[in-house]
Amino acid sequence: MTNSSGSNLDRVLVLEMVRVTEAAAIAAAKLIGRGDEKAADAAAVEAMRAAFNDLYMDGTVVIGEGERDEAPMLYIGEKVGNAPGKGPRIDIALDPLEGTTITAKAGPNALAVLAIAEEGCLLNAPDVYMDKLAVGPGYSPDIVNFDNGVRENVEAVAREKSVSPQDIIVCVLDRPRHEAIIAELRAIGCGVALIPDGDVAGVIATTNPETNIDIYMGSGGAPEGVLAAAALRCVGGQFKGRLIFRNDDERLRAKKWGIEDLDRVYDLEDLAKGDVIFAATGVTDGSLLRGVKHRRGGILTTESVVMRASSGTVRWVKGEHRIA
Repeated sequence: MTNSSGSNLDRVLVLEMVRVTEAAAIAAAKLIGRGDEKAADAAAVEAMRAAFNDLYMDGTVVIGEGERDEAPMLYIGEKVGNAPGKGPRIDIALDPLEGTTITAKAGPNALAVLAIAEEGCLLNAPDVYMDKLAVGPGYSPDIVNFDNGVRENVEAVAREKSVSPQDIIVCVLDRPRHEAIIAELRAIGCGVALIPDGDVAGVIATTNPETNIDIYMGSGGAPEGVLAAAALRCVGGQFKGRLIFRNDDERLRAKKWGIEDLDRVYDLEDLAKGDVIFAATGVTDGSLLRGVKHRRGGILTTESVVMRASSGTVRWVKGEHRIA
């Protein structure tokens, strides 16, 4: 792991990243419960982009809103920062609004999320699905893996926790494609925490004992897999990812981003290596963070978390913003 003295990521950037996610969360929060996913996403994207362009850095978006012809802003390959060619060269993975549907419906766990690392340290994951397995810190290496079935992974974690498999709680995205996994988990007798959306928060929940979630299991977006892996790099934990390709178009897209081995199983370090900074701000209340709140006198409050891999620090940041 890169130490902070040898890292290109200036310490100042740690708190600057919180300002970026705060800006996106505040913009998206204006559209909570308004039923318009696209407007909420666009507001978050615009605010995040403006905040990035205030920073002294030479940034490149490696995971963004899509490819250039699909996304008007914060597309893969877009340059951000106000010091191109001069500032630190930084790769950025971002999701200005993780949980667009959640925000439109005023549900829980919507976040503004980003991760930054030195150039070449974040996987350029194509916008396809990824099988994911994650646990928090403190377990033997490879405690969960794709070679094991659902039951074997649950039993392995239960053994190390010295509890019965029925005491394990597994977080799964509530999707028809996960019916078989959910049925098997319920047959074992363990708890299943079904989430409607937002699998970055679901993966991070495995690291926080207060959520009671032991394992994250199932498939979701590959870009979100890289963001979640960046967070786990900072706080400890294990992550396995394997890209899922549904058609030739998706396989071609992967090759375009330099992915040759389509069956590869990715570990944490394959997805996010070196020094990594991860930041998230709550848009709506969730297991990780409280959402944006309106107080009297034109004050908005935000709750954020920012983590850094090289130092292992986790900072919880509460902000008060006076809105003109």
